[in-house]
Amino acid sequence: MGIQYLHTMVRVKDLERTKAFFELLGLTETRRMENEKGRFTLVFMAPPGQKNAAVELTYNWDGDEGLPSDSRHFGHLAYRVDDIYEICQHLMDNGVTINRPPRDGHMAFVRSPDNVSIELLQRGDPKEPAEPWASMENTGHW
Repeated sequence: MGIQYLHTMVRVKDLERTKAFFELLGLTETRRMENEKGRFTLVFMAPPGQKNAAVELTYNWDGDEGLPSDSRHFGHLAYRVDDIYEICQHLMDNGVTINRPPRDGHMAFVRSPDNVSIELLQRGDPKEPAEPWASMENTGHW
């Protein structure tokens, strides 16, 4: 029996705001589907050259009363990054809260505008602890 990973789907309240968040992480839109009959839009986003590691953003045109709620029950999306400190600084510079800073030089958590938890993991060995990350406290939950 074979199995192939296809994508992870998350429901979003503001498609453009959420798309911009994932673009900050370096993902790009790989496919879009508009469904007038079902009144929804699907946007698939993935890191360059990694179409099989897509996140599907599902936007219901008539809204979704349950969003944004605490999506921690969902778990999280995880992405390996080349420089944990650089991506966290880039996200902070663009108004994203670093919920769990990379104090260990290895792992950080942020949340999308729709409250989806995103884990960022340093590629290879952890970086040496560095400020401001080493002494930064958690913000909210992740």
